[in-house]
Amino acid sequence: MQNVPTIIAVANQKGGVGKTTTAVNLSCALALLGKAVLIIDSDPQGNASSGVGIRPGKTERHLYQTLCGETPADEVIRDTEVTNLSIIPATIDLVAAELELINENLRERFLKNTIQSLTGSFDFIFIDCPPSLGLLTVNALTAAHAVLIPMQCEYFAMEGLAQLINTIRSVKKSYNPDLFIAGLLLTMFDTRNKLSHQVSSEISHHFGDQVFNTIIPRNVRLSECPSHGQTIMQYDQKSTGAAAYTALANEFLHRQR
Repeated sequence: MQNVPTIIAVANQKGGVGKTTTAVNLSCALALLGKAVLIIDSDPQGNASSGVGIRPGKTERHLYQTLCGETPADEVIRDTEVTNLSIIPATIDLVAAELELINENLRERFLKNTIQSLTGSFDFIFIDCPPSLGLLTVNALTAAHAVLIPMQCEYFAMEGLAQLINTIRSVKKSYNPDLFIAGLLLTMFDTRNKLSHQVSSEISHHFGDQVFNTIIPRNVRLSECPSHGQTIMQYDQKSTGAAAYTALANEFLHRQR
């Protein structure tokens, strides 16, 4: 019997909340714990791709080709320098894909159909969504089993969250009835900042056990590692950022049981 991977969309239409940082580093932490993990970079900016050492524009095989039916998904997968961690990279061509698919029948299901062939190859598939609620994000939500929502510990953290949750409900109603929220993750937490504590308390009050206990701190090393094409575990495994994502991986696995 083939293993069916758990597919997680990492989504938040608000930019700068640690979405790609979470997709890349949680995936890496799970891979280091022995899980076979695939990242699907569904953001035309390609930040998840460059975050694992694959520079946008430097790859001949990428997600656009798969969504448009040119190349099977298993032929665009790239290995990374982290054992057990692979990626389907993105390029700016994905902008064209969103425009080209808009008039297609069943346009919300292209990504789901694309990755069905990967059953048995991975334990987890993480889809890094663009910072919008467009067709690429709807495709990710339609393909996923669950959504992980990173939220920055700042005043406007809950701004737009209602819109995202409404989109999740719409996708659940129309395309993916089993979709659920895997959890809300608080990111960029500054222990010296009173506002961070206030935002954390308010979000926990509203969402209860849907909020991960693990909180990702504001950490310079986390900010630096993407420019080196490395995950935080490769760049500085002794940093507080690496410790936080390792703790998140363990909590994430515990929640899967």
